[in-house]
Amino acid sequence: MWITDKISIPEWELIETFIRATGPGGQNVNKVSTAVQLRFNVLYSPSLPSNIRQRLLQIARNRINKEGFLIIIAQQFRSQDQNRQDARARLIQLIKSALYKPARRVATTPSYSSKEKRLQAKSIHSQRKKLRRNIIDED
Repeated sequence: MWITDKISIPEWELIETFIRATGPGGQNVNKVSTAVQLRFNVLYSPSLPSNIRQRLLQIARNRINKEGFLIIIAQQFRSQDQNRQDARARLIQLIKSALYKPARRVATTPSYSSKEKRLQAKSIHSQRKKLRRNIIDED
């Protein structure tokens, strides 16, 4: 399975198990295991370079178990083949998102004019609130 022209994952690294899907499907849901559980060992995969592995571990940290397996469950479709393709496409998309290093955030300070505008807006809002108050005459 090719991710890019330089990175590919061999079939033996992917573990697919078919489980029963939830949701609509009539009697088919009760009889046929159409959902796919795709497992890919991120920690010990020889196919991934270390920098991509680290970013993938960060991106998909909620889907990775203690053993280092990335688990993707696909049950959107009613056929095994479509769910299998969907799970593989989602794995490819996750790995592709880990290919690019995120840009570092540069801290900036607000400009003088933006501070002035903010303070002016606050004072206008404050004046509006003061005008809404009930005035009680004490005569």
